[in-house]
Amino acid sequence: MSADVEVQAAIGLVDVESAARRIVGIAHRTPIVMSRTLDEMVGASLFLKTENMQRAGAFKFRGAYNRVSRLSPGDRKHGVVASSSGNHAQALALAARLCDTRATILMPEDAPASKRKATLGYGAEVIPFDRYGDDREALATQLAQERGATLVHAYDDPFIISGAGTAGLELIEDAGELDAVVVCTGGGGLLAGCCTAVKQRSPDTRMFAVEPEASDDWQVSLRSGRRVTVEVGATIADGQQLPTPGALTFAIAAPLLEDAVTVTDEDVLSTMRFLFERLKLVVEPSGATALAALMSGKLDLRGQRVGVTISGGNIDTARFASLFGHFNEGGRQPEASL
Repeated sequence: MSADVEVQAAIGLVDVESAARRIVGIAHRTPIVMSRTLDEMVGASLFLKTENMQRAGAFKFRGAYNRVSRLSPGDRKHGVVASSSGNHAQALALAARLCDTRATILMPEDAPASKRKATLGYGAEVIPFDRYGDDREALATQLAQERGATLVHAYDDPFIISGAGTAGLELIEDAGELDAVVVCTGGGGLLAGCCTAVKQRSPDTRMFAVEPEASDDWQVSLRSGRRVTVEVGATIADGQQLPTPGALTFAIAAPLLEDAVTVTDEDVLSTMRFLFERLKLVVEPSGATALAALMSGKLDLRGQRVGVTISGGNIDTARFASLFGHFNEGGRQPEASL
């Protein structure tokens, strides 16, 4: 897949392996989960990389710790700054605490109370902003400059990407030879990291990206051969609700991807329900999209050995219950309940 490489691909397998050594004993080596029932449903052998069991509830901790732990003693005195309403905020807050520095997170005023509470619980300072009226990037940059702090981007950072790639490295090491790996994507940090690790360890393994139908920037960009900005619609997969792929992540991942596919909210909810009822896994909507592509038939990999990222599980009980209450009102029964 060709792409206009706007930024030089800045990481390789050596960087992912370095990140793996740095996070060992700090980040969890999350388990691979398999299900005979699931395999029969999709006609493939699936290996689920359960990052919902990661510290801070998502794969984001891998990159956050890899980034913060590399700060010099002088930089640690001034702390780190980020703009996030979700998993990056929580991961960075925990990584900062473990590395004896402080995190300041710019968070939208309407962010879920549970995410704000978790971020504060890890010791971060949270500063609210208006997501509709304020420029979050400009605010974060200004705050970092004022405090002399290090600005940590959620995905367009080589250390964040290589840290995220350790999930793909572990998947290949623990599951063995795979025909394909399916990765959920928003900004593309997990995708770029996994593409780097998997393709350099197993060149014949095909890589697929999955995103919400309402935010199809990766699919449109890949098919255009360049980064494209799309209009983002409403979706429950808020962690993937971005209009444009990251510059660095797209430069890395695009040449290594087979394709990008999209899924609907109903596909995601059906998958979340299966994971909860049958595998006893609590997964947030964005964390379920990769598997949803297979369960819905949007991606057909029958007869193959397939690795699948389950990227996170940060969803509170109120939202979880609300989502399924709405789903059941629609009258559709998910395949997982049959």
